[in-house]
Amino acid sequence: MKEIEYYSNLLTRGKIGRREFMGRAAALGATTALATSLAGAAVKAADPTKGGHYKQALTGGGSGDTLDPAQILDSYMINVSFGQLRNNLTEIAPDGELIGELAESWEASPDAATWTFKLRPGVEFHNGKTMDANDVVASFRHHMGEDSKSAAKGIIAPVEDVKADGDTVVFTLVGGNADFPFLVSDYHLGICPANEDGSLDWQSGVGTGGYMLESFEPGILTVVKKNPNYWKDGRAHFDSVENLFIADASARTNALKTGEIHSMSNLDLKTINLLQRDDNLQIFPITGNKHCTLPMLTDTAPFDNNDVRLALKYAIDREEWLQKIIKNQGEVGNDSPVGPANVYRATPDELPQRVYDPDKAKHHLKQAGMENLTVDLHLSDTAFEGAVDAGQLYAEAAKKAGINLNIVREPNDGYWSNVWLVKPWVGSYWGGRPTEDWIFSQIYSSGAEWNEGRWENERFNQLLVEARSELDPAKRRELYVEMQRIVHDDGGSIIPLFMAYTHAATKDIVLPEQMANNWELDGHKNAERWWSAS
Repeated sequence: MKEIEYYSNLLTRGKIGRREFMGRAAALGATTALATSLAGAAVKAADPTKGGHYKQALTGGGSGDTLDPAQILDSYMINVSFGQLRNNLTEIAPDGELIGELAESWEASPDAATWTFKLRPGVEFHNGKTMDANDVVASFRHHMGEDSKSAAKGIIAPVEDVKADGDTVVFTLVGGNADFPFLVSDYHLGICPANEDGSLDWQSGVGTGGYMLESFEPGILTVVKKNPNYWKDGRAHFDSVENLFIADASARTNALKTGEIHSMSNLDLKTINLLQRDDNLQIFPITGNKHCTLPMLTDTAPFDNNDVRLALKYAIDREEWLQKIIKNQGEVGNDSPVGPANVYRATPDELPQRVYDPDKAKHHLKQAGMENLTVDLHLSDTAFEGAVDAGQLYAEAAKKAGINLNIVREPNDGYWSNVWLVKPWVGSYWGGRPTEDWIFSQIYSSGAEWNEGRWENERFNQLLVEARSELDPAKRRELYVEMQRIVHDDGGSIIPLFMAYTHAATKDIVLPEQMANNWELDGHKNAERWWSAS
């Protein structure tokens, strides 16, 4: 019966057709009556079931979490704010295509420097107010200006002006940007209601999303309930969602196995084989552009010396990390954030893979005049899966290059506010961005709020502007490949791995046939796209 249940589940998820299921069931000895009954149940289960209370364990939270979309730092609040409470102008569909969300359509001027978005009519906020262009303008201006502390500042920087024009919103950019409709799908740019004075009401948690805020305890728990007036048909099926922040992988796993929660992300890869044998669970890795980084503050000694940065890049054994830390659930990185799902990723011929080479590391240390370097690396397992263990492997490998790494274990709680962007050398991770401009603008450009290495490179910043406005794909590729070389050779971040998103759910949660890979948890839209089979 286990084999028949397996094929029944495939039929439910649309992976096989009814005819194939009937044939496989017959081959396994099932009677025609039983196979027909199971097929009928599976087909019925494929239609989304409304209702149920969904409990999930999320990572990446902390006591500093806020409902301010400009200050979202990690996956917990991305899932809650972007995936449940609010919508954007555009959305990345599960197949990677850009589709309209609150924008019905959009068009650009010939030079791609002016973009006009027509808004979807009749969309209501949770408080009953009808969304209009003024709400969109206020939502974007919340991130703009010299005094802005928004994490989306690097994305919004090219926006010179935004204004309402009837049922449209017009963006004027400082230069052409062919990717701008993709950028407005960023999770910081959720649309909130405007106050009468033009400021933004983000404090209430009110949005246009599939769920309305019931309670919010930063770093602990967020509870939402279904929006009865949600404008999207066939979405947001649960009656309510309970979002638990559980940093410890073992605690998340135990909660899943005992039925206390319905799903979790970021599996403990040491136990993934055991979970795959549990008949009550479904394990599903999703490959995308998620990667871990070890960013150094390049304005702080000794990391202000590029020979030191290069020495540290050559002193890490990436293949060892791939095998021992993520159990081959991904691929080695090459000190560039442009990943396997990006269009303009450099080929191995264009950017040869950097490998573990203690002799080259020693060479660069000698060039820097810093033989026998001793340096602290601040890590926590909330930085990325297995970060502390990975740090210990790095320390052992670096010894052969005459580098003494002191791995400083930091608390999970408060890591993103007290350690990341604060300590000189830390661990971090990034979900995939669908375009090269997006990841470069948000994390590597001069003045970007999330420039985690405080890295400045004049040529890189010049190319960023040039590539953004270049409409010829071949020329854009040349520019983006050069930018990847600059980050690889001069940047302040070691990028050892691209990691698959790992998830597990109980069998009573129905998953769609195709899931997004731009972020974990179905592009962080799982509360909207998944449903309960019972």
